[in-house]
Amino acid sequence: MEIEIFSDVICPWCFIGKQRLDRALPGDVGEGITLRWRPYQLFPGLPAEGLDRGEYLRRRYGEDADSTRAPRRITEEAEGEGLTLRYDLIQRLPNTLLAHRLLEYAYVEGVQHRLSEILFQAYFCAGEDVGEADTLARLGARAGLDADAVANMLASDAYAQEVAEQLARAPEVGVSGVPGYLLAGGFLLPGAQSTETMAQIITRAKLRLG
Repeated sequence: MEIEIFSDVICPWCFIGKQRLDRALPGDVGEGITLRWRPYQLFPGLPAEGLDRGEYLRRRYGEDADSTRAPRRITEEAEGEGLTLRYDLIQRLPNTLLAHRLLEYAYVEGVQHRLSEILFQAYFCAGEDVGEADTLARLGARAGLDADAVANMLASDAYAQEVAEQLARAPEVGVSGVPGYLLAGGFLLPGAQSTETMAQIITRAKLRLG
């Protein structure tokens, strides 16, 4: 059974949800499961070069906006999964189209799930600009891809059509926020559910499919 994971690489709940999914799948629950990451953009209107994150937050929330802090619930939920989110290191709010194209390429190369973790870690734990091509080439190499091949791919329009099609498909399958987990193309599990809930729902879906 395929689980499609609609996600954005700058979504903290998607990062939290990945840790929970990874914990849900070992053993019988994960037997016969394949994972497929799908694109979603929290900020689709951003310029290609992204924006200064502090400036964006001040424009949206006023001069008192603190770009170094995350909402308490996000911080607590992340810490519960062993994650320390370093918002104090994040300088850019990136346009994530290049990252999604890289994830499509990584799927073809068989390292998509591994790369998703690397991108989340880079943005949330090291404050790296995951909208910048050179950074993505370096992170792709960390996942086992050839850095020069990644750079050449990103300099072209490769996988742009695939990403555009999936971005358009997201609302068609009921995804209005992320993370969203589409099981076997028919059942949508929304949000960063608990590990236990994920395991139960995946098990039920597998039983229904026989």
